[in-house]
Amino acid sequence: MWLKLLSAGPIAILLALIVVLSIAAPNFLTPRNISNILAQTAVIAVVAMGQHLVILTRGIDLSVGSNLALATVLGALTWHTTGSDILTVLAMLASGAGVGAINGMFYTFGRLPHPFIITLATLSIAKGTALQLADGRAIPGMPDAIKFLGGGSVLGVPASFFVVLGVAGLILLMARRMVWGRWIYAVGGKPEAALRMGIPVRGVLISTYVMAGLCAGVGAVLLAGRTDAGSPLFGNLLELDTIAAVIIGGASFLGGRGHIGHALVGAVMIGVIRNALNLLNVDIFFQLIAIGVVIVLAVEADVLRTYLEGRVRTLRAARLQ
Repeated sequence: MWLKLLSAGPIAILLALIVVLSIAAPNFLTPRNISNILAQTAVIAVVAMGQHLVILTRGIDLSVGSNLALATVLGALTWHTTGSDILTVLAMLASGAGVGAINGMFYTFGRLPHPFIITLATLSIAKGTALQLADGRAIPGMPDAIKFLGGGSVLGVPASFFVVLGVAGLILLMARRMVWGRWIYAVGGKPEAALRMGIPVRGVLISTYVMAGLCAGVGAVLLAGRTDAGSPLFGNLLELDTIAAVIIGGASFLGGRGHIGHALVGAVMIGVIRNALNLLNVDIFFQLIAIGVVIVLAVEADVLRTYLEGRVRTLRAARLQ
């Protein structure tokens, strides 16, 4: 029971935050504002789910923001060249997955000491490529289907919210019903033991970076649809937001622990904080400080939670002896 209570910490914090903010800002819980929060956090939530998979394996992907920007630019160019909705979406998804595959293969086959190196490199390469292709400017125009996914609504609920649910359901299905999901936790928990067990560690690592890139591609579709444009300037600091969402949600940088739902909770928490600060007319520069403070508190909470979980397991084992 105690372990379940500890794992429910991020959800409890989010609920408490909502209660406090609804008192501080009376218009916070209005249907219109809730819809705005869901729309604003959709991109962070989708990309954070891919980042979550990478962090589960003790990795990190710093390129997701630039990857998203490049995908929107390639999508815009594809739309203006072909006029095809399907090809435009496929171009974005393929671009995202392609950058993710490069990250994974260079990290594993290049025997790099940490994925920080290659993802930092692709952050710069993808951003530079996007700027070059778009000549440093936004490219307006997106298909109606993409504009609906990014900016449309169904019965007052943003269409992007259903995309987030679809991606979350797919990843959850893969993680819970496929051996691939168990491999991810095994690789993140104890890589050496996973290798001795015959788990294809390299393949698992590459697949997580491909999934992270694919999620960036889905995020590109949503953002391009919401803004009706592709731009090389999209995705600035998105890598920090997604890492923050995953850590705030309760995942550990040590790998092997976390739930996809927690990444969504972390993304919503970031969206709620920013939305509330806007409603309260708080300076935008202070918002950056607030998010940074939340990240520090989340990391400290993770350290405390790990310690308490260890104590609970130790006491439980002592009682069984």
